[in-house]
Amino acid sequence: MAAGRREPRYARWSGIERELRKAGVLLIAGVDEVGRGSLAGPVVASAVIMPPGVPAIRGVDDSKRLTRKEREKLFVRIRERAVAFGIGAASVREIDTLNIFNASVLAMRRALARLAIHPDHVLVDGRRLRSLGVEHTAVIDGDAKCFNVACASILAKVTRDRLMTRLSVRYPDFSWASNCGYGTADHVRGLTRRGATVHHRRLFVAAVEARLRAGASLEEAGEVLVPIDAPPPTFPPTPVGDVTPHLVTLAPP
Repeated sequence: MAAGRREPRYARWSGIERELRKAGVLLIAGVDEVGRGSLAGPVVASAVIMPPGVPAIRGVDDSKRLTRKEREKLFVRIRERAVAFGIGAASVREIDTLNIFNASVLAMRRALARLAIHPDHVLVDGRRLRSLGVEHTAVIDGDAKCFNVACASILAKVTRDRLMTRLSVRYPDFSWASNCGYGTADHVRGLTRRGATVHHRRLFVAAVEARLRAGASLEEAGEVLVPIDAPPPTFPPTPVGDVTPHLVTLAPP
């Protein structure tokens, strides 16, 4: 193991989920999202129900702690073993319209709606979400504490990374294959040279441009502060601009 890498603590999966199953809750859906702090691309969420009474897949961890190669391998294993999983997303237009917090909740709602099996309970990474639309338990750092949530974080991360890698072929000036749309120096440099694309989040880019005018460095300008809460919106029954069908095609069976 490389120096500085943190060994996954597999015993941690025995906490919250074990107590729920003792109470008779068997089908637990973990939900997580990725891409909230990105300057470009959709926010993507996943909902995953892993089978009860089966040992955790070795290597599963918070997706941020894993290498791309590790995530890709686990992505396949999770999909093969899952009782059910769903992928949801909110488009750049929806992010600009609803704000990133509410768009993230919308992506989670879509992921849950695509589960083929109704879960007995839902675990969500982070704070409680008033507008999620289902009863759930919110767990701070849930992707590092709950097995089902960690699995969801991996599916969402790999799905979104694949999308941004494909988009990077059409838009090579922003290094999306490596930064996945986040505000790295290379990405911000591309914005200064080429301007924003249709895949950029308008309000996020405006903030970057304002920081640059104020004298921030490329690295400082790309930093995004994401709100942890917002007034709940009224979501339409069939939201416009759902990019989820396109994301699902990036995850071959």
